[in-house]
Amino acid sequence: MPATIQDVARAAGVGRGTVSRVLNSRPNVDPVTRARVLEAIAALDFVPSAAARRLSLRRTQSIAVVTLHLTRPSVVERLRGIESALVDAALDMIVLNIETVERRDAVLRDVPRPERFDGLILISVAPHDTELAQIRRSGLPVVLIDAHHRALPRVVCDDVGGGMLAANHLLEYGHRRFGFIGDEPRPTLGVPSSRMRFRGVGLALREHGLAIRPEHVAEGEHTREFARELTETMLRSAARPTAIIAASDTKAIGVLEAARTLGIDVPGELSVIGYDDVEAADFVGLTTIHQPLAETGARAVHRMIGLIAGAARVPLREVLPVSLVERRTTGPAPA
Repeated sequence: MPATIQDVARAAGVGRGTVSRVLNSRPNVDPVTRARVLEAIAALDFVPSAAARRLSLRRTQSIAVVTLHLTRPSVVERLRGIESALVDAALDMIVLNIETVERRDAVLRDVPRPERFDGLILISVAPHDTELAQIRRSGLPVVLIDAHHRALPRVVCDDVGGGMLAANHLLEYGHRRFGFIGDEPRPTLGVPSSRMRFRGVGLALREHGLAIRPEHVAEGEHTREFARELTETMLRSAARPTAIIAASDTKAIGVLEAARTLGIDVPGELSVIGYDDVEAADFVGLTTIHQPLAETGARAVHRMIGLIAGAARVPLREVLPVSLVERRTTGPAPA
């Protein structure tokens, strides 16, 4: 029969409350007593009940993570960072996936319950003010990743700076005719990160007296197949671009497929740059903008732990830098 907390208390010559304080790493235990309790725990091979520990702490030890499109490579990387940080903090992760507007509304209505979760992390989901009011009434702490709300702590990457970085890299190679393949400018789900990257591209080009022609901007569904179709149309146009910036690596791979279908050499005739730096980007040799995706997840957890512990107020917005990773898909502009 497994040992109980009462067995440990009896073996160590202390009360159950003292054993509980040692198990929960409370500071108000004499070091000699603490050592005796730990020795009894080891001798009896005692494993504390997770449910009992949660009750003693008055917490669920679980964090709800709400995300869009769970299978996207960038989301998987963010979740990897969240999960790793939560494991270190001895917290569980419950993931809720959103694929429709109806599901989004239902999740944000039903999830904020302190009896179920200690906190809520939202990836690429920003609550409306009415939803935020409900969450605040529940007392549940919230942290955003890749989303913005003026009243909530959030961890984001520098999307505008990333767009500028991509454009400047291609400008240094002598490119003057640009294309952009992005997501929907006003998505019904998610946040307009693609548009922020496009804005950064435009800012960099304007510094050189340049702009992207309207027919060389194609935005739509976030899939490789859709990006390929948009790119094929763009590359068949007159005065086609010599460089295309994609708002994600997924879309950039669609651009590469379109170039291969049309017999256009990359990077000899067309340079291509993506965004995110997921594992597939390295596999295909894609030049891309690296986002510290896993780090955004870890940073969000650290903020969440601080909120749960009642830490002093910190700046609401934390912006992580991005960087260029040059591989085989960018090069000098064709003559």
